[in-house]
Amino acid sequence: MPPLIDLDSAATSAPRMRASDTDRLTTVERLQDAVARGLLTPDEGSERMADAFAAIHLTDLDPLTEDLPPTPPERTAPGWRSLGALAVEQVRTSVTSATGRLGTARVAVVLLVTSLVLVLVGALGGVALSDSGGGGGGDGGWHEYRHPHWDDDRDHDWDD
Repeated sequence: MPPLIDLDSAATSAPRMRASDTDRLTTVERLQDAVARGLLTPDEGSERMADAFAAIHLTDLDPLTEDLPPTPPERTAPGWRSLGALAVEQVRTSVTSATGRLGTARVAVVLLVTSLVLVLVGALGGVALSDSGGGGGGDGGWHEYRHPHWDDDRDHDWDD
């Protein structure tokens, strides 16, 4: 008994999916990346981008990027946890001696430097947050002093 559906003709007669603006822009961004990485010349890239913007169906977009290697994954920053682990490892390496033991002098120097840095940061933070030593007036310590009689011309005759 012959098959009810001819699989070869069904595959070719299926309606083609139309390309959306997002599909076109994704293809154009991939082409721009290929030009930036030197995989395509600027002229070839611009021709392919023009074809991508003119594409109607998804099958029109596929040939434009099929000869390009996949886009490399985007690298992200390592994050605070790994940076903290690196900082701890660096401090431990700088404090330990070649024998792997903590030297008393090295620990004392590291604690002294750390405490000085903390005191300095605290002092600078305190100065930055205070009102610059003005005594609580809230005006930053700037006081304009004017003698009460400097502008008073009632008692003096300057024409004499």
